[in-house]
Amino acid sequence: MRGRSTGNVISTTNGDAIPFSSNGVRLSIRQWLVVGVTMVALLIFLPRLWPQVEKFEPQADYRVPSDLSDDYWLYERYCKWACSRDKILVIGDSAIRGFYVPAGATLSHYFNELAGGDEFANLAVDGLHPVALFGLLSHYGRDISNKRIILHLNPLWMSSGKFDLQTDKEFQFHHPKLVPQFVPKIACYKESISGRIGTVVERYVDFFSWTSHLQKVYFQSMDLTAWTLEHPYRNPLSAITLEVPTAEHYNPAEHVSWMEKSMTKEDFDWVDLSESFQWRFFRRTVDMLRARGNKVFVLVGPFNEHILTVAGAETYSKMKSQIESWLQQKTVPYYIAPPLPSELYRDASHPLSKGYEMLAGQLFESGVFRTFLGEPATANRFAEDSLSQSR
Repeated sequence: MRGRSTGNVISTTNGDAIPFSSNGVRLSIRQWLVVGVTMVALLIFLPRLWPQVEKFEPQADYRVPSDLSDDYWLYERYCKWACSRDKILVIGDSAIRGFYVPAGATLSHYFNELAGGDEFANLAVDGLHPVALFGLLSHYGRDISNKRIILHLNPLWMSSGKFDLQTDKEFQFHHPKLVPQFVPKIACYKESISGRIGTVVERYVDFFSWTSHLQKVYFQSMDLTAWTLEHPYRNPLSAITLEVPTAEHYNPAEHVSWMEKSMTKEDFDWVDLSESFQWRFFRRTVDMLRARGNKVFVLVGPFNEHILTVAGAETYSKMKSQIESWLQQKTVPYYIAPPLPSELYRDASHPLSKGYEMLAGQLFESGVFRTFLGEPATANRFAEDSLSQSR
């Protein structure tokens, strides 16, 4: 039967008319509204309902696994868990998280041991430089208010213009999704405009950070298309185990001192604090946390001063004095960690197990720290401790 199409009707040669349309489904305005409402409901409620089905029960000494250090949806969930239990939050980078030690040998572990209970939560994240720290707590740590926080400052992030994000040449730094996407401009960050917009949207729409969480936890950080191509005979639903992995990739062979690794002394090209990008954002982080009603205690170091040349040590000493001056001006309680024994460092900033244990003991002997924890200490003791730290 031959015919020709006219609009939505096919006319045959004998004059019969046959209704015709494309294979697409045509929706009425009311049906489009139903679809729209359904999609909005999914965007809003799926991320909120997911914690009800996905198992996440942090045990003592829990820390975010290194493989999930950029799973910010998980970090936000961990923050809510820790805050709901009124934990004292220990926040910093891998030097506080304990990159080269097992979970039972971190600073927060020894804090709990000395406190005689499970009072401290390890909320440190690998590679969390101060600019990223501000972004993480601004967008994914909103539940942190009216808490006690031990905030770590690792001077290593100011040890060169590159670490301070001041170089014009592009390089792959940690946590690019946490840094300012537009203002202020970071010259070494070369992400496309569309990529930056996507990052900003992900910060404010939970659905997108949740889907990113699913990719990282269950699909090896791949989208569904890439994962299916990699696993053509697996059902994607079978990969969703509804359990967040807690396995650690601790390698005992890496638990050796910097001297055993035959590392040599370094002459760091320290950045002037008055021009430091990282220092500016660390100060902003302290101000932001205090504005939320938090009690903030700043821990500077412990930096491996044994690894510095004479010239580098002199510059670092001046920088510590500037940091201390600002903390005193802002009346922020602090502890500038004295150098640990040389053999207790893995590199320039990571202590080994005994180093964390010694540092925890030093802090618990400090009147400033005990006052922060809520134990009685005199104002004179506060001044004495601050004076001894600066020597």
